[in-house]
Amino acid sequence: MDSASDVKSGRALVVHPFEKRSVAQEPAGTRDPEARLAEAVGLTAAIELDVVHSEVVSLSRVRPATYIGGGAVERLAGIVQALEIEVAIVDASLSPVQQRNLEKALDCKVIDRTALILEIFGARARTHEGRLQVELAALTFQRSRLVRSWTHLERQRGGLGFVGGPGESQLEIDRRLIGERITRIRKELEDVKRTRELHRESRRKVPYPIVALVGYTNAGKSTLFNRLTESAVFAQDLLFATLDPTMRRLELPSGRTIILSDTVGFISDLPTHLVAAFRATLEEVREADILLHVRDFSHPDTEAQRNDVIAVLRDLGLDERKLTEQTIEVLNKIDLLGLPERGEALAKGMSRKIAVSALDGTGCEDLLALLDEMLGVGDVTRTFELDAANGAAVAWLYQHGQVMDREDRDSEIHMKVRMTPVDAERFDARFNA
Repeated sequence: MDSASDVKSGRALVVHPFEKRSVAQEPAGTRDPEARLAEAVGLTAAIELDVVHSEVVSLSRVRPATYIGGGAVERLAGIVQALEIEVAIVDASLSPVQQRNLEKALDCKVIDRTALILEIFGARARTHEGRLQVELAALTFQRSRLVRSWTHLERQRGGLGFVGGPGESQLEIDRRLIGERITRIRKELEDVKRTRELHRESRRKVPYPIVALVGYTNAGKSTLFNRLTESAVFAQDLLFATLDPTMRRLELPSGRTIILSDTVGFISDLPTHLVAAFRATLEEVREADILLHVRDFSHPDTEAQRNDVIAVLRDLGLDERKLTEQTIEVLNKIDLLGLPERGEALAKGMSRKIAVSALDGTGCEDLLALLDEMLGVGDVTRTFELDAANGAAVAWLYQHGQVMDREDRDSEIHMKVRMTPVDAERFDARFNA
């Protein structure tokens, strides 16, 4: 394979190395190895590789030279040859030495979990900012390895070339050139950050509350976003279907307007390069008034996925109050559950937990009502006596508050309106100054 565009026809092997431990050594919430393998296969399918063989490889310990044991390497080499496999995906973080040794032993391209996720992000990025963030992450990753060329990152097509890029015969990366490129990208991303801050300042002047969707990749965030906003954001049963953030205005049942933000999905063992590179985008999450933590409640590892998302959010600097008091857990995909499990999920409608199906709309009205309730905490109720000719003031109150009562008299309009304290101050400043 000569380029990233060739990966669509690539035959792939996916291996999840599983280090056997005693029950006492096993950390709480450890995932089932078969579920981890299924996730790795999903990641591989996300860049349209044809997975012709996948398996869990048990380890007694990690081998410094090849990560997995010699017997397993020999057996996998036979499978690679028999099935004409072009790329082997190892669902672990490989050192450069381990990667090179495996490539020689298997006689095919080998990439690890970090490179695979970077490849997916490279193929998914659509905006200028998204491409910059992915390139920064990939360059940082490659600089630590000195085994790949960085020039392929200037290609316009998707992907980063870890799968289809040049092989071991290529020249070493020039550290000076890569360092200069990283410096330029960081400068451009700082400009993006300033622009985002200006946009946020503009929104604060409106101001509409911001509600951000977060969650594990493929939990159904974009499907829920489309359901609530009646828009057509790309949503597929794929890992990392959404990379670039999207925002839409949404009117809640009370008439309150919010801005709903769809964000990139998280994943276990998310490369630190990516977390760092995407801080500019994920600042939208930090600025949000409420988080909707969308969970695939039908997934066998739903609790472990929840813990991974919370760990990343903490890494981004979110305080505990936002993670508890300002987060709604959306238990999605209940349409995939059997009737007993579905009933159990719906019965779990505790404070700030809602069971929904973004696909068929079940529970979405309850979710909007809960959002309304949470955003309404702290609202004030004011009574206004307005001149009947003051149409601008009347329209402003309808636009920014919830009109509880209205009585039209000869020359006056009496209105009882529920609104935020900020909007009450803005009304006074505009119409009573």
